[in-house]
Amino acid sequence: MPTKPRLGQNFLVDANAAQRIVAALGQIASRTVVEIGPGRGAITGVLAARAGRVVAVELDRELAERLREQFDPKRVTILAQDVLRFDFAAAAASAGERLRVVGNLPYSITSPILLKLAACHPALDLAVLMVQREVADRVTAAPGSRDYGLLSATMQMYGPVEHLFTLPPSAFSPPPQVHSTVFRWRFAPRFSELHVDETGYLRFLRQVFAQKRKTLANNLRTAGMAPAAASAALKAVGIDAKARAEAVPLEALAALWRETQKK
Repeated sequence: MPTKPRLGQNFLVDANAAQRIVAALGQIASRTVVEIGPGRGAITGVLAARAGRVVAVELDRELAERLREQFDPKRVTILAQDVLRFDFAAAAASAGERLRVVGNLPYSITSPILLKLAACHPALDLAVLMVQREVADRVTAAPGSRDYGLLSATMQMYGPVEHLFTLPPSAFSPPPQVHSTVFRWRFAPRFSELHVDETGYLRFLRQVFAQKRKTLANNLRTAGMAPAAASAALKAVGIDAKARAEAVPLEALAALWRETQKK
């Protein structure tokens, strides 16, 4: 079956990589695993042999039909559906447990899928995901590094992320123009730990990372905070007035958010 470029289809053909990806999910013999974009079933086949139950969500209806013919429906459920509309909460309720997620994410909608998973975090345990290497570098970056930014901070508020391994274009058919990196994301939100409101703090992160070249103080002013109030808040929590958001750990940014909420 030919690929459909509009769907960003680059199918994994490296059997060893498929084994490593599934192994990174940990012990799944009694677990329900949701696979995002199974494609031609390279990872699905390994999951079918190891997981208690597999729910594979495939946008391409032709591929979904082929997968239904290939796998035992008692072990593998194939859904022809957009993962952005998939109900993770309902799937977790049906499974009676938090879900594990795996997938080779389409490059064109990687960020929306990651944000969807973040929003569905109560239903999720961990995810092993493959994305473009540059995106993985941003996701796993530490404060103070060149790649750290809004995506890094947002995802890391929902739990730790770790780089696992990188695959060359030759691991896929057709080969993409980029390398792909697999990372693991454990869902353990930090909002309560850092004493911040989820909605308010995420809005705050968007504000302070709005323009990376600007200082925290300038971004706060752009967001509507009076210059004197911004300077006072930074001083109160011990953040340098010239610091940029990308250089400040989440703990310190949380302290700054709490300071800005004082009346």
